[in-house]
Amino acid sequence: MAFGGETAYAGTMRPDIVPGATFPDYELTDHRGKRRKLSELQGPDPLVLMLSRGGFCPKDRLQMERLLQLHREMEVGYCRLVTISTDSLVETYEFRTSVGAHWTFLSDPGRKVQKDLDIAEYTDPHHNPMIPHTLVLEPGLRIYKIYMGYWFFARPTIEELRHDLRAVLQRCRPDWDLSKAELKAAWEKGDKARFYPYGKSYVEVFAEQE
Repeated sequence: MAFGGETAYAGTMRPDIVPGATFPDYELTDHRGKRRKLSELQGPDPLVLMLSRGGFCPKDRLQMERLLQLHREMEVGYCRLVTISTDSLVETYEFRTSVGAHWTFLSDPGRKVQKDLDIAEYTDPHHNPMIPHTLVLEPGLRIYKIYMGYWFFARPTIEELRHDLRAVLQRCRPDWDLSKAELKAAWEKGDKARFYPYGKSYVEVFAEQE
């Protein structure tokens, strides 16, 4: 089930987490044991954020496996992907490795995100996971769309995420359409601020992705 655009979000999260709002800049431990903030992981790019039940869940494992090809596309398209689960650090590392993922996984065994967003999956008290969600975030952690995926087929398909990322990139990339005369004129005048990486060096951009 997706919520975005002009549709009011009436989902399972706390009421201020809606399209157009800014998602909280959580700081958690990544799969290597390093503390990371979402804003740092996003950098200047769109971000697909997975709030996962965890590595024990076959639905989540299949979703991550299907994201492998999309992630390759996202890397060349300058987009980011992050998974958060309530798994321990060891479980998080094993989850990421077992599905062959190359993006950042964040561990939240203290359930900071689950509690703050009010998304405890009360139907599974044994694992006490988050109700799974997929969020598409514009730069600045601005929420573009929210998918609630308690049932597997409520989760976004890879093609839906491709369409979402295209829409977000059209909104946030001033150089999206190089056929515009004003863009060509700006380039010829040496005005590079409207062209990726928008005033940064590629060294700075690539360093942000480490």
